[in-house]
Amino acid sequence: MRHLSVGVIVSSGDEKFYRARITQRADYSADLWMIRIQTEAEFKFAPGQYATLGVQDAEKRHERPYSIVSSPYESEIEFFFELVPQGELTPLIYKLRVGDEIQMRKVPKGRFTLQTGSGRINHLLVCTVTGIAPFVSYIRTLHKDWKEGKFTGEHKLFLLNGASRSWEFGYRDELQKIAHDVPWLTYVPTVSRPWDDQKWMGETGRVDDVLRKYADMWDLTGANAVGYLCGHPQMIEHGKGMLQRIGFTKDVLKEEVYWIPGKDAAAQ
Repeated sequence: MRHLSVGVIVSSGDEKFYRARITQRADYSADLWMIRIQTEAEFKFAPGQYATLGVQDAEKRHERPYSIVSSPYESEIEFFFELVPQGELTPLIYKLRVGDEIQMRKVPKGRFTLQTGSGRINHLLVCTVTGIAPFVSYIRTLHKDWKEGKFTGEHKLFLLNGASRSWEFGYRDELQKIAHDVPWLTYVPTVSRPWDDQKWMGETGRVDDVLRKYADMWDLTGANAVGYLCGHPQMIEHGKGMLQRIGFTKDVLKEEVYWIPGKDAAAQ
């Protein structure tokens, strides 16, 4: 994994967009990578929100929303991508390297934030691959607050992270380290194609298939927890059905779908 850095930004001609420069890139596999960008002015957001990125080609500006990985405490903004070969935007972003520019709308959006006012102190976070992004933002933010005494651990996070193979877990090392260091985070990655990943010694199965097992193990129900589902639409539908059967009603279920079935290419 390589991390590179770069210099200054020039200002944007479009008042709705920041012109940002890529300062780091790390490739986790042939089709999964992250970038960090530096904007020309401050960008305020809440953990769990997304930013709209844009790349201009000869014909037009191509735009898509992407969940933010970084914490608002960080000076750079981080994103985690999966390449959709026939997609509109990820192939263009995939070609970008450190030092290249990308556009980003100045206003963040989204309400997939940590719900701390419901009276429930448990938070069941379920995701596939790049769906980990908003959860990393939650965790980095809480971890900094924990270290500074601003968060006492009264909210407990239980994270189930699904992928086909272990090298698709872009943030596994970071999350395992934090989970080892604090009492308020439990992290379980699960691999759905262990026959392609024979060195993997952890949990196996699709994340929605092991969801009920872990909800029961952690004693999480709709009476004491909020559920968050992020990533592939099929996983979200299956996961919602599973959680609804153990009392997670609409008001304690949050979802962030990363693309619409049948429109995969158009959404990326």
